[in-house]
Amino acid sequence: MTNPVHRSRPSARRAVLHYAVVLLAIVSGAAWSDAPAPAQSSPPQVPAWATRDLRAGIIGTDTSHVPQFTATFQSHPEWRIKVVAAYKGGSPDLPISANRLEGFAKTIQEKNGVEIVDSIDALLAKVDVVLLESVDGRPHLAQVTPVLKAGKRVFIDKPLAGNLDDARAIVRLSNETGTPFFSSSSYRFHPDIPRLRDNPGVGKVASIRASSPFNVMEHHPDLYYYGIHGVETLYAVMGRGCVSVSRKVDGEADVTTGRWQDGRIGVYYGPLKSTDKQPILRIQGDKGVAETSAATPYDALAIAIAQFFHTGHSPVDSAETIEILEFMSAAQ
Repeated sequence: MTNPVHRSRPSARRAVLHYAVVLLAIVSGAAWSDAPAPAQSSPPQVPAWATRDLRAGIIGTDTSHVPQFTATFQSHPEWRIKVVAAYKGGSPDLPISANRLEGFAKTIQEKNGVEIVDSIDALLAKVDVVLLESVDGRPHLAQVTPVLKAGKRVFIDKPLAGNLDDARAIVRLSNETGTPFFSSSSYRFHPDIPRLRDNPGVGKVASIRASSPFNVMEHHPDLYYYGIHGVETLYAVMGRGCVSVSRKVDGEADVTTGRWQDGRIGVYYGPLKSTDKQPILRIQGDKGVAETSAATPYDALAIAIAQFFHTGHSPVDSAETIEILEFMSAAQ
């Protein structure tokens, strides 16, 4: 008689299976615990100048700088500045303003949660600091007047105003109210500027040339719209002291040359062809040439604005800003 085949009971099989699963979990857990933990990025350090939370408001939603600055501040919580409200503004007689006003307002409202208000007074009641972004320089004086009178620090995007008289009036009002403002092109904050200004490494400097696209805007002197980028760069290196300006246009470029009181020559070169790509700054000396890289300076401008909002110290003297507008007006 053959022995019957021994069959394990179902409960025994379940016990063995349970033990195997537990053992596998223990072994796997040990292996996992021996593996290095994934690196965790530490939150960005809050700069010493960012001493409190600030609510920022925007006047003028007709430029790409509006969503750009809003997103930049949002991506840097360590700066402790948040855009919370905006007033559309706009210039109906200027297509570059009228055609973009609603789109950029919608973008920051839907993407960044910015409240759109119906007046500058309503804006000022909700914010601590202001970004005056209207692409048209003509309304800047009227728009900034209640801001300065309310004691709100304000960054005024280029150009400071649509004409020289309005620009001077803004400076006077800032002084009268004791409210600081700051105005600049982003080109001033190109990361290569300090090196090229202080030690270009080209020997005795023979010429300094700054360049930016030559695009004009209706109702403004020719250099106020895009030429200001190159002129601002020139002043970032040369400083104040220009005593004469001359301008010539040929088939290749619109060129404005300034002579400084110490004899130095600075040139704004505005290429007329889109294919003519020029460095922002080019310094030629008797031992070589130095140029800026292709880096973009917008983040550097944003951090300068953030620091100004907190400290009230403008990185650009208002007298230099006025001279920049005098240079461009003289070239007209």
